[in-house]
Amino acid sequence: QVQLVESGGGLVQAGGSLRLSCAASGRTSSSSAMGWFRQAPGKEREFVAAITSGGGTRYADSVKGRFAISRDNARNTVYLQMNTLKPEDTAVYYCAARRGNNIWVNGNEYDYWGQGTQVTVSS
Repeated sequence: QVQLVESGGGLVQAGGSLRLSCAASGRTSSSSAMGWFRQAPGKEREFVAAITSGGGTRYADSVKGRFAISRDNARNTVYLQMNTLKPEDTAVYYCAARRGNNIWVNGNEYDYWGQGTQVTVSS
């Protein structure tokens, strides 16, 4: 079993930045793909970004050029640097991990999930 704990959320003004962290523990594997998803009130969960063990990345069109995902395999931690935040980025952000190393945008392909961290962007 793998446990994921997110941190770094908070309230920020539009145009500001936040960095989310996701610490993995338990039966972790540095060869697993990890991703970030988000869910805004009244909306479905959506893919934000994902990264393979080798550093390959994929982003949702809505965050390309503003968000950057990275990982530190030695620390079993994944990061999401969020810049130029917009009010529409407001959501609960979830970290997820797969047993495999391919990137999927479908959250159903991920095996482990964190509890989420709230990000609120004020206009």
